[in-house]
Amino acid sequence: MNKLFYPAVFHVAEEGGFWITFPDLPECMTQGDSMQEAYEMAVDALGLALTSREQEKQPIPAASEVNQIPVGKDEYCVIIEFDMLAYKKRTNSKAVKKTLSIPEWLNEEAMSLGINFSQVLQEALMQKIGASLN
Repeated sequence: MNKLFYPAVFHVAEEGGFWITFPDLPECMTQGDSMQEAYEMAVDALGLALTSREQEKQPIPAASEVNQIPVGKDEYCVIIEFDMLAYKKRTNSKAVKKTLSIPEWLNEEAMSLGINFSQVLQEALMQKIGASLN
């Protein structure tokens, strides 16, 4: 569930720019002064809504089909691409302490080579989940 695609409705604002709603996530709204800013704000708002639902153990709704989204005059349906893993890496990089056990001989060998245990564990976990550190 790393990449998600949700339809958003971009409404042309009277004062200029756009205000954005998500039919599948009624709590998710944002705005932007230009199409580019509105899209970027929509990605951030979608990330906040989805991660909030995930943290609160609420269901993540399936995205509606684009042809099922009604749009009126001065409204546009835009698909917002969202990368959950990239969003979490960008917004939640707080370090957490983990305790682990390894054989004593392995610890001694790694220590003698000056190996950074935290870095090795992070790299191994990122490889295991198929993500990069960037």
